[in-house]
Amino acid sequence: MAAENRQVPEVPSGAPGRATEWLSSFQDLIEKQLHERTQYLLAPPAPPAEPAARGLQAVTTDYVNTIPVEQEPDFPGDEEIERRYRRWLRWNAAVMVQRAQRPGIGVGGHISTYAGAATLYEVGFNHFFRGADHPGGGDQVFFQGHASPGMYARAFLEGRLSEQQLDGFRQEKSKGQDGIPSYPHPRSMPEFWQFPTVSMGIGPMNAIYQAQFNRYLQHRGIKDTSDQQVWAFLGDGEMDEPESRGLLQLAANEGLDNLNFVINCNLQRLDGPVRGNGKIVQELEAFFRGAGWNVVKVLWGREWDPLLAADQDGELVRIMNETLDGDYQTFKAESGAFIREHFFGRSAATKDMVASLSDDEIWALKRGGHDYQKVYAAYRAAVQYRGKPTVVLAMTVKGYGLGTSFEARNATHQMKKLTLEDLKAFRDHLRIPIADEQIEADPYSAPYYHPGADAPEIRYLLERRRALGGSLPARRAEHGSVVLPDGGAYRSAAKGSGKQMAATTMAFVRVLRDLMRDKDFGHRIVPIVPDEARTFGMDSFFPTAKIYNPNGQNYLSVDRELMLAYKESPQGVLLHPGINEAGATAAFTAAGTSYATHGEPMVPVYIFYSMFGFQRTGDSFWAAADQMTRGFIIGATAGRTTLTGEGLQHADGHSPVLAGTNPAVRSYDPAYGYEIAHIIRHGLEQMYGPGSTDPNVMYYLTVYNEPYRQPAEPEDVDVEGIVGGIHRIQRSESAGPRVQLLGSGVSVPWALQAQQVLEEDWGVSADVWSVTSWNELRRDGLAAEREALRSPSSPRRVPFVTQQLADAEGPVISSTDFVSELPDRIRQYLPNDFATLGADDFGFSDTRAAARRWFNIDVHSIVVRALQMLAARGEVDSETPVRAFDRYRLDDVTAGTTGNPGGDA
Repeated sequence: MAAENRQVPEVPSGAPGRATEWLSSFQDLIEKQLHERTQYLLAPPAPPAEPAARGLQAVTTDYVNTIPVEQEPDFPGDEEIERRYRRWLRWNAAVMVQRAQRPGIGVGGHISTYAGAATLYEVGFNHFFRGADHPGGGDQVFFQGHASPGMYARAFLEGRLSEQQLDGFRQEKSKGQDGIPSYPHPRSMPEFWQFPTVSMGIGPMNAIYQAQFNRYLQHRGIKDTSDQQVWAFLGDGEMDEPESRGLLQLAANEGLDNLNFVINCNLQRLDGPVRGNGKIVQELEAFFRGAGWNVVKVLWGREWDPLLAADQDGELVRIMNETLDGDYQTFKAESGAFIREHFFGRSAATKDMVASLSDDEIWALKRGGHDYQKVYAAYRAAVQYRGKPTVVLAMTVKGYGLGTSFEARNATHQMKKLTLEDLKAFRDHLRIPIADEQIEADPYSAPYYHPGADAPEIRYLLERRRALGGSLPARRAEHGSVVLPDGGAYRSAAKGSGKQMAATTMAFVRVLRDLMRDKDFGHRIVPIVPDEARTFGMDSFFPTAKIYNPNGQNYLSVDRELMLAYKESPQGVLLHPGINEAGATAAFTAAGTSYATHGEPMVPVYIFYSMFGFQRTGDSFWAAADQMTRGFIIGATAGRTTLTGEGLQHADGHSPVLAGTNPAVRSYDPAYGYEIAHIIRHGLEQMYGPGSTDPNVMYYLTVYNEPYRQPAEPEDVDVEGIVGGIHRIQRSESAGPRVQLLGSGVSVPWALQAQQVLEEDWGVSADVWSVTSWNELRRDGLAAEREALRSPSSPRRVPFVTQQLADAEGPVISSTDFVSELPDRIRQYLPNDFATLGADDFGFSDTRAAARRWFNIDVHSIVVRALQMLAARGEVDSETPVRAFDRYRLDDVTAGTTGNPGGDA
């Protein structure tokens, strides 16, 4: 009913003034067309299913469809044609998994998720999801991972995948070019999948930040994304992941009405009910409404409409409100007679309501998520809603149509194959024209069904996709040209810091600043900082680049008169997600894949406390790698002893080790600004330079908050060594026993000091090397070993680190502000005696000098360890290291002198 037709009754004569005010307020609500909110104010709250649910009453509505029957739009398509090929899709999806379970293969797959969600997807495919050829630019759709067989089945009907490829499901290597991955994995299937979604919770937050990034591109004038929608298909069990709900406020705060969540509420997770003693739909409604979202519930199919219309006393709605999810699940695993007795039988009125219905008709009362008309109405309402993101809560049955062995059973998620009887029943239910003999010959080779490209259903299916802009899912990696910065953008880094001291964090920020100023490339940089810009010296970006906020800055800033005032703007460049590493990583992923999602290459630069990167959001970086994200990840305030004031949980001694487990991450630990510049330049060339064979990489650089003198770039700088992972920065010309000192990052100055002490106090000659990447050296070594294994008749390639140290004399001593496992990764590639000094325990609060002495990674620990190794070789007297130990009081933390004072954040 339109708001203008809803009349408020006149105020009775003599009514108190308060009543007049209340009715006046109510009239104001109606005049402003807040029909939905008015319902919430007036409708009695649904009775809670359990005491814990009582706090949710104020923001939940009755357990019925949000959109009344009279407000449903007409369905625009041919529902019967769509229903026919939807049956074929469900059959082919199930058969694909069944065939992957044949003896000798047995690789699994999930049947039940797509069976229950097919309608949710098909209404989208036929009427809403726009492909990349759409004039508006196309939508981004995050498909629920376990429903992937349905997407493959649709691609088969469209002619995009062959039978051989369907038979290659989950056999990516053994089936060669016909192998296809289990789930949405863009890295495995780069022209098909766009977004990896199977790691639960990552899909929801990545979808939110994808929608935000679309607006960011538009506000910055880079691309018009105003006609693009983001869809995320999720499971109700998945919504228990903290990532699934933890970022809802961003979408509401920024009014992301280009974002639509569709939650498949089959009331089941992997082992059983999501809320057996509660109501997950009501819980989610409360959370989303409370977070500021528009909520549309699709709970009951059209068969329920006459019953609800006849429910004059509200008994049916009362029973719907009171029935627990565990009971709803049981009803669909039983029979129509069981539902008659245990659901409708709870009230004389409702029992009479279905007296004229047969048990089969009661059983056929569908849930809303299986009804084309109801789902279409919900989706249309979602895309037309303005000012808020929308969530569609659609109730379905897991394993819908698969038969009594599957439908709504607790074990249905783990059930991978159909019995002969199940197959026949499923075929009959879907009316697939396949004979018994074809199934009986081998149940594991039940045939796929395709009516032929000329069938009217296939022509209709393809026409719908053409009208909507092409097939989905699909990924396009082609993008506009990129003009990379020339050497001028890196000159300031090559100059060093002169007589001043500067931390590598500041050296990096200067490189970033110069890149952002480049006239042809600077607009492609997307800086991302989770509420630590001032810590990293990036507050200078505030007044110039500004902080992105689609709503602008509508308050009087407290520091408005300062040179480095905090400034927000819709055209802001800096993404500032707040204290929110998960959101920042999602923003990084959205920006770093813009070359594929939008054809606009953008380069995200995400800078954070190194302790809170790969440790806290490693799963998200893994998904980013799967999505083939490109960009720079900067772990600032790195090291276990540089941030000593902060203590244990802030002391990063292991992030490069974690980063090294991600095959798409190139991890570097530079010591100097000129090293940073060469690494970043190489990274940009790898990502977007001509002829790059491996562009889908992320560069992780650890930088420190400890200042020391930054030298100018040497004239004979070894760029290959910097990029490859190791280069010599100082050779000793003195006589005496020789050692090689390896450092990385902040430990390189320690090695230089140790070189001086060894020469002056003990007559030992030491060369000093900067190891910019222990991980890259190890990867190169492992690659050389693998090449030798696979090509035994070819000459063996010598690993890069072995080549670099080929002429290095004496034992090798490494020291790092990370765990000793990091430098130990190259041990097998060195013929020299090798020792590692690392920070192999929890961090703590103290001075830098004391912490380094405690871990025995400081200057004098390097000296003593070098003397011990020389003594073991007989090159110095055996008492020499003992004298050195006593001289430097190596067991006394108060005697440490390595590093600058400080270490606060």
